Amino acid sequence: MKNRPHMKTRLSHMALLAAFSLAAGVPLTAQAQAGSADLGHIDGDGGVTDFYRWDGTIGAPGRMLRQEALPAERTQPEAGKAMRVLYSSTSGVGQGAVAVSGMLFLPKGKPPKGGWPIVTWAHGTTGFADVCAPSWTGTSERDKEYLEKWLAAGFAVVASDYEGLGTKGVHPYLIWRSEGRSVLDAARAALGAYPAALSNRVLVVGQSQGSGAALGATYLAKSYAPQLHMLGTVATGLVMTFDTPHTADYVAKSNTLTDPHYMPPGFAMLRIAGIDRALHPDLDPADFVKPAGRPLLRTSRKACLHDLFAQADKEGLTGQQVFVENIDPIDGTMSANFDFPDGRMPGPIFAGTGLADDMAGTQGQYNAVKAMCAAGSNIQWHTYPGEDHAAR
Repeated sequence: MKNRPHMKTRLSHMALLAAFSLAAGVPLTAQAQAGSADLGHIDGDGGVTDFYRWDGTIGAPGRMLRQEALPAERTQPEAGKAMRVLYSSTSGVGQGAVAVSGMLFLPKGKPPKGGWPIVTWAHGTTGFADVCAPSWTGTSERDKEYLEKWLAAGFAVVASDYEGLGTKGVHPYLIWRSEGRSVLDAARAALGAYPAALSNRVLVVGQSQGSGAALGATYLAKSYAPQLHMLGTVATGLVMTFDTPHTADYVAKSNTLTDPHYMPPGFAMLRIAGIDRALHPDLDPADFVKPAGRPLLRTSRKACLHDLFAQADKEGLTGQQVFVENIDPIDGTMSANFDFPDGRMPGPIFAGTGLADDMAGTQGQYNAVKAMCAAGSNIQWHTYPGEDHAAR
């Protein structure tokens, strides 16, 4: 229903999911530079095969650069063809043309007349180190089951790892311009590589981190990839915000969702080392981390989200123990790059929220849906009592 959230409470499988502070402008000392050297690669690079490295010309966005068969344990049971892919895209943080990795799954059997429609799937948070790329680690059992539904329904699935996740450079975690371009270019690359098997009918689907990537792709599609025929968007576990006028019932997000000092340290470290590092490549996140947090930063540069959670829990860390008091020099522009400037989204949108979601929270999801409705988007909001952030 246009301009009104549609409330539905029955779950559908297709719906869902410092030792050295620059606070006073003090330049980085030689001692600080040496001190961060043992924390691992600053951008989380490494640990993957040469498939992910591209030293040649990248060219125009949306071009397939190379493919290889996925290992058997990384494939989908309903897939007739399962490939690891590398394709061209455009950085969302000013790095120009970039190579992005991902996966492509084609259904079993012969394509229908005109080809299989495409789901370009945007995954949830895994980490920012290269080894956290889903095309390298594989998908969770939850996500594997979810993607099976789409393949069984006759959709091909292309799944971007996003800029810098698997490939060279920092992963701009939660930056929708970056992730949205990666999601769109994955679809373009798949269409170009398999024109006889795929149809230019594209559905964007994403959960959690992927909800912002999916809506970023939706917002950018007309200007960035106008040749794609977009069918609609499914976004669940919403994490995005909009820099638009607030309605009378707007309630600001808790500082546990916005301030690294009060966020779960695992998520906060991804924000500092991913978002903020991408926006401020001249600064080292290590200079905004207290000695107690340096082991967690080291882990974030070589391991993934579950490892960060486990370590933070084991060490009993809080954000205030991990980060220096003033992180504005590195984190001060985060909101301006994270927020959408407009709530107007083209095409039909399905948004889903588990009402027991204590990870992304529900108030921010309500705010996001209201902003899109107020801007005239065609959106249905489905809510699920008792379901949490990880529901599918």
